[in-house]
Amino acid sequence: MDAQTLRTRRTIAIVGAIVFAVLFLLLLRGCLGAREERGLKDYVRDVRAIADQSGSQSEEMFNTLSEPGRGVSDVDRENSLKGLRAQADQLVERARNDIDAPDDLKASHDYLIETLEFRRDGIGKVVDILPTALSGQERQQGAQRLADQMAFFLTSDVIFAARVRPNMDSVLRDKEIINEVQLPQSRFLPDREWLIPDEVSKLLKGGSKGGDSNDRADEKASPGLHGNGLGTVSLGGEQLSEGGSASVRLGEDTAFSVQVNNTGENDETDVPVKITIGKGSDAIEIEENIDEIAKGETKTVEVPLSDQPPTGQSVPITVDVGAVPGEDKTDNNKQSYSAIFTR
Repeated sequence: MDAQTLRTRRTIAIVGAIVFAVLFLLLLRGCLGAREERGLKDYVRDVRAIADQSGSQSEEMFNTLSEPGRGVSDVDRENSLKGLRAQADQLVERARNDIDAPDDLKASHDYLIETLEFRRDGIGKVVDILPTALSGQERQQGAQRLADQMAFFLTSDVIFAARVRPNMDSVLRDKEIINEVQLPQSRFLPDREWLIPDEVSKLLKGGSKGGDSNDRADEKASPGLHGNGLGTVSLGGEQLSEGGSASVRLGEDTAFSVQVNNTGENDETDVPVKITIGKGSDAIEIEENIDEIAKGETKTVEVPLSDQPPTGQSVPITVDVGAVPGEDKTDNNKQSYSAIFTR
């Protein structure tokens, strides 16, 4: 074998080795990338399961607090909440010890644990204060203390909305798999009425919150026509229209602007405006009240978007102006829209 042939074969062998090494590295990188994607998707699924369980605890707790009208004794309510506190503690331990957060989401996971700790501690505070809030002589003081502790749940909702979900959204967007997963939603405090002592006292006795339009429909109305109508609705500066799908860019101050028209012959007070974004268990529900609207007047209420809706897909939106006492015609109180949220 001459020297030229030997050099040629060596060159071919070296080139072959380099090609093999490159292909191996590409294959290895692809496997690692697929493994990383799978880890991120599994983590999001686990967080969704925890968020759903926390939501179930919220529903059980607030239903239990407002159950005296259904034959549930005070002792039963206290025992039920003690069991719920234990469940909330187990959920914290599950998030802390049983879920392996990917490196890119460890900061988000720390905030998730903090969210769950606030909820666990809040339930514990409610358990401690509830006997006072239910007692005859100290009921008002207990309702005040109970309303104060609801800040635990409000804080947990803010942490999840401002730290947990945006971090997850950012990482998944960078990995270009944001459209392959459904990010979790989590809101523990169902209504801000629970932050108001007088409303808490009423709810503990089995009453309904002051803004409930179904209850208000039974109130005695003054003579003359009563009614409000829904006017134009915009979100983040984009006007919504029935049958259309607006493109809305999400920001820290994204809010709805809802026009309400008093079409009756009377001034109206405490008019609730309820907005539902999405559907099913993942729907976001927000509500604001118009304290007073004079006959013939049009008022615009600003309703901040409290949680982050899913992006890159058409999301249904419903806006509903609650009926006032004496209002017979409500077909112009409610409208459905859709929007595609972007960042």
